[in-house]
Amino acid sequence: MGREPPLLFAGDPHGNFAPLLRACEAGVAGTLIIVGDLVCPAPVARIFAGPIAAGWTIRWILGNHDTETEAAFDNLTGHDGDLGLRVSQIGPWRVAGLPGVFRPRVWQPEEGAASYRTRAGFRAALRPGEAWRDGLPLWHRDTIFPEDIDRLAAQRCDILVSHEAPTSHAHGHGVIDDLAAGCGVRLIVHGHHHQSYSAVLANGVHVRGLGVSECWHLEMPA
Repeated sequence: MGREPPLLFAGDPHGNFAPLLRACEAGVAGTLIIVGDLVCPAPVARIFAGPIAAGWTIRWILGNHDTETEAAFDNLTGHDGDLGLRVSQIGPWRVAGLPGVFRPRVWQPEEGAASYRTRAGFRAALRPGEAWRDGLPLWHRDTIFPEDIDRLAAQRCDILVSHEAPTSHAHGHGVIDDLAAGCGVRLIVHGHHHQSYSAVLANGVHVRGLGVSECWHLEMPA
């Protein structure tokens, strides 16, 4: 049997895509997963036109900076590669995506119960003029709601890709540890804090944090 196509992860680019493009060009085509904060100045399919033509599949989750402007949001979400809030089979691995960040108006897990468990409940409570494109405000299109955790917790996966960190990082969240354990996750890959590191949670789940535009080939823990 031949080797599986590579699975390449990339830390928050913040518009700096050169290291990602070089990493794709340097290897056999596979799947590139970007852990949020792409801040695309052009449609993502145009930015990665070369790798896509060479056979690469581009997947991503939303980061908090991807909802700061309409252009950044549209340039990213116009490409069919969203890994958020679903489990996808990528080679032999089931990969789940938890996009976005926790925001005080909705839910700060360490501070108690959520003010809103669902997007529908939050949408109903918006003040006049807050809605954007007949839905949530742009700023909250990447906000994590408890319903997101519930949705992923009902599934099984090998790898969890998140923008927020678990407790391996000083600013991480125990709810992500618990989600990973409940889903049978062996590895969490996250961005947001721009710190490159490897760790193992108390529950035995391995963690890989990625720096800005850092590229890392999957090395599944034994």
